[in-house]
Amino acid sequence: MSDTASGSSYRILHTMLRVLDLEKSLDFYTRLLGMKLLRRTDYEGGRFTLAFVGYGSESDTAVIELTHNWDQAEPYTIGSGYGHIAIGVPDIHATCDRLAAEGVRIPRPPGPMKHGSTVIAFIEDPDGYKVELIERK
Repeated sequence: MSDTASGSSYRILHTMLRVLDLEKSLDFYTRLLGMKLLRRTDYEGGRFTLAFVGYGSESDTAVIELTHNWDQAEPYTIGSGYGHIAIGVPDIHATCDRLAAEGVRIPRPPGPMKHGSTVIAFIEDPDGYKVELIERK
């Protein structure tokens, strides 16, 4: 098969987020959202760590790359171009109740999306990145 964008040889591998506190971010994505830490590598010479988290193997699912620059002292600015990560959950109300009890910020509580019937909510990770929860029964 030729290397074309319409071919099935293309797929999303990962999304990268820069994080200020890697341990807080790992706790959020693994313990609170149920992802697994797939791999973590420290790059001493570059003074950064890459940690990959996800719900499945990197060989067949898209994952999140958390990049921690060791010398970063100030929180990153997210900017106006970033949107969100979306995660399907079976019971959005129970999920949000559990996350709220853990202190997770929920700027948009569960409810139907505007102009639709899909039930969604928005939460924020420790760095303020938006994560959309979509109820999927």
